[in-house]
Amino acid sequence: MMWHCASNVYFELSQQWSDLHKPEIKLESLKEDIKDFLKTSGWEKKLQNAVYSELNMFPSPCHPAAPPEHMKEPLAYMRKAQGSWEKRILKSLNSMCTELSIPLAQKRPVNEQKELLNKWNEMGTDEPDLSLFRPVYAPKDFLEVLMNLRNPNYENGEQPSFRNHLGLIQVPLKVKDIPELKEDFSELGLNIGQLGIDDSAQVPPEFFENEHVRVGQKVLAEQDSAAAQQYVRQGCPTALRADLWALILNISNQPEDILYYEQLKSNVIQHDLLVDSLIYKDVKLTASNDDYYFVFEDYLYQVLLCFSRDTSVLEHFTYSSATPPKSYIQGKLGMEEYAVFYPPNGVIPFHGFSMYVAPLCFLYHEPSKLYQIFREMYVRFFFRLHSISSHPSGIVSLCLLFETLLQTHLPQLFYHLREIGAQPLRISFKWMVRAFSGYLATDQLLLLWDRILGYNSLEILAVLAAAVFAFRAVNLMEVTSLAAAEAVLADLSTLKVMPLLQIFLFATVT
Repeated sequence: MMWHCASNVYFELSQQWSDLHKPEIKLESLKEDIKDFLKTSGWEKKLQNAVYSELNMFPSPCHPAAPPEHMKEPLAYMRKAQGSWEKRILKSLNSMCTELSIPLAQKRPVNEQKELLNKWNEMGTDEPDLSLFRPVYAPKDFLEVLMNLRNPNYENGEQPSFRNHLGLIQVPLKVKDIPELKEDFSELGLNIGQLGIDDSAQVPPEFFENEHVRVGQKVLAEQDSAAAQQYVRQGCPTALRADLWALILNISNQPEDILYYEQLKSNVIQHDLLVDSLIYKDVKLTASNDDYYFVFEDYLYQVLLCFSRDTSVLEHFTYSSATPPKSYIQGKLGMEEYAVFYPPNGVIPFHGFSMYVAPLCFLYHEPSKLYQIFREMYVRFFFRLHSISSHPSGIVSLCLLFETLLQTHLPQLFYHLREIGAQPLRISFKWMVRAFSGYLATDQLLLLWDRILGYNSLEILAVLAAAVFAFRAVNLMEVTSLAAAEAVLADLSTLKVMPLLQIFLFATVT
């Protein structure tokens, strides 16, 4: 978290600073003394990691004359589309509120507070009646909105490079072709050792693995975020993954972080929000029915309920195309001074949202650390999967990249599916929105997320989606309906992610 992280660093550093008030420190050598102090105390690394973390998250500087909304999203029609999508979500939430006669927020009665506190670690056993609640939206509703996006500055077909795009996404954004992707993902090359590849011809897997673990331990000992990010591009050894991801995300779980989490927890205990029921419902509909994740039901409630109260999440809206929704105190509708962000973190959960947290439960068993890792993953990556923007890692670009890769490299398959009314994006969209969580086996999903962190990009999701279609192309060429195509791709749990990516990127004829 941007300011949260910076203030933590500042707080810790000020504690240490008293060491420099010793009489033997002379003014004339102060600069060198400070440098020595930073080196010997380990603060040089901490400051480097904090700066690196900020550079990874913030967008490149805009032109000095550019208006502030350009930092959020440079294209006016994207901003407008995101704005009307937000209004639609809020309308859906408010109408549910009215229909069920439930307030958006209310203080819990004292006996209810006690009860919730007592069962905090076993909320999964609770069976509230959620039959009247429905998800505010599902990925397929969002896809319909993206399909209707248009750039009003020209008629479709005026721009030659875009004239031949036959997919569902009809906006002209620049996406990478295979040669550019090969260059960007060069560490995935066929002649480079990878975790997740069982039969690399160049290096015996066990030899590569032993050496890779040794290097990983060294990277952890150095505590260098940039080195860790480079390292995980070839995959994380299972035993080191939790620590390496925390290092890349600059999460150290200090006492003040644990205290912050406890404060969020007490906010959950004291106040009941309408979104709590949406979170419950989502966990019950998704993770609770998943063979891998049902055991983490309690963790998911804890993390997501705390997340909804965390106002530090609002900071990411400075570089997200989205704007946090506002609600008005009863009877003060339209009066800005009575407006509050709702929910407090500005994020309304949708169907499948809890699956962003579920895989992290395999790595982190300490609630406050699990919470921080998820929050950081969300503000760096996941928010881009459910907001409308022109960012290369945004969902619109990912959809366009997926369709372009398929149309360019598997034209016969693309045209066949299009002709039978089974546009490929209708099938792959749900995979990409969830970053494949709940679709791949967990060990394969974690190998994929290694690369998201390593390359600081979500583009690999679109590449994998195209690679899945390439892998199942023979079967897909025989289907005659969308339902049949969906059946061929219904189960991805046996797929091996790394060989699929390598073959698609490096064995595709370009």
